[in-house]
Amino acid sequence: MTIFKINGIFPTSTERSNLRRQKFGALLSADQSTQDDDCDDFTSFPDSSRRNSDSNYLETPPTYGYSHTTYYSNPSTANSSPYNLTSPWSQPSPYTKSPWTHIPAATSPLEYEGDDQKYGLIGSLFREEGHVYSLAASGDLLYTGSDSKNIRVWKNLQEFSGFKSSSGLLKAIVVFGDKVFTGHQDGRIRVWRSLGDKRNTHKRVGSLPTTRDLLMKSINPRNYIEVRRHRNVPWVKHFDTVSCLSIDAGQGLLYSGSWDKTLKVWRISDSKCLESIWAHDDAVNSVVTAFDGLVFTGSADGTVKAWRRELVGNTTQHMLVETLLKQDHALTSLAVSYSAGALYAGSSDGLVSFWQRETHFMGFGGVLRGHKLAVLCLAVGGRLVLSGSADKSICVWRRDGGGAHSCLAVLTGHTGPVKCLAAERDTAEDDDDKRWIVYSGSLDKSVKVWRVAECATPSVKEMQEE
Repeated sequence: MTIFKINGIFPTSTERSNLRRQKFGALLSADQSTQDDDCDDFTSFPDSSRRNSDSNYLETPPTYGYSHTTYYSNPSTANSSPYNLTSPWSQPSPYTKSPWTHIPAATSPLEYEGDDQKYGLIGSLFREEGHVYSLAASGDLLYTGSDSKNIRVWKNLQEFSGFKSSSGLLKAIVVFGDKVFTGHQDGRIRVWRSLGDKRNTHKRVGSLPTTRDLLMKSINPRNYIEVRRHRNVPWVKHFDTVSCLSIDAGQGLLYSGSWDKTLKVWRISDSKCLESIWAHDDAVNSVVTAFDGLVFTGSADGTVKAWRRELVGNTTQHMLVETLLKQDHALTSLAVSYSAGALYAGSSDGLVSFWQRETHFMGFGGVLRGHKLAVLCLAVGGRLVLSGSADKSICVWRRDGGGAHSCLAVLTGHTGPVKCLAAERDTAEDDDDKRWIVYSGSLDKSVKVWRVAECATPSVKEMQEE
């Protein structure tokens, strides 16, 4: 029998069984071994790096004895899953050849008043090495992470470079300047730096927490927490999958959420952990920094919480401002529109709820209905809001005046659940149309690249407000 959970990854029993207080030498050697195993050279990848597991989109993290949550269930079985790795299509491509294919679009799923050929599907990137769980767009570069050990870097729909880590699964990727932060299944956040050469080589420059901080915190028994009976771990470290990352560029802070139910705050300049917060009663699935110094978190416990960094005595701490939502369905994803002062939250019931900034705080704006299955990811670009779902589609919403939304189109083409989205402004042509390049990663092992515009004529109207 297979157990599944929304927006999660299979935590291994070995990792969880090893979460115990270790001696200083063991902590040091473990960190050093991990760093030595991480490589920045793309050519050092193995021929095959797959997880021998079901590839469904719903999985279950450990509960740690704190609470019990009923999760959204998947009706399909392991044998009926179309993403089974035993498929005859699962044959690795040689690394000496182009590992991804660029498939030009034949038709566009969008309806526009102008030239249809300028919009819609631009191309598809595909590789039989793992399901795509995370991606990040930065300028003309695209970073993709999968359940293999590989982090790929793409430019103009072509493979540009790559690097790998010693932990297979990458749940989150964020880019800040010349640094790339990746969140992994082993509870670590790895830090990479671009060397700025022609191959855009990336080298690992550290991990969070640092070895020094881990050793210093390990000295004092009060810095340990009990994750289960007779199992203690340092409070400075995530002890389960890092599921989400977000950066506050103005403050120089990195926020990380984990299946261990905590939110951690890191100072980027010196990699120091400033705070560890018990944020939720279940796995934290999403964290986003926002306007007015706010940080929002969404969890499998069905809640969306707002936090703000405030001065407490001589130090600053993140205080809970308000719980915006509390429901039975798991929250899977969050996205923020800075220009509109709006927050969007996707959940396992297929709905996208949103809130708008008001004089006193945040007011509930309504619900977007466009998916038949769980919403797994969200992205915002200008007036556009994009939602990816387990129903294999992407809804493109446009925010109009007064908080009203219209569904411009539904992007179809993926053959598996859409797990991650990113949007970048399209600067290819200098015109008045506000166009966006949208990247979508899926459990069908592909990344699709779309061009959408805010001026589109709505072809589908599914939006309802409550």
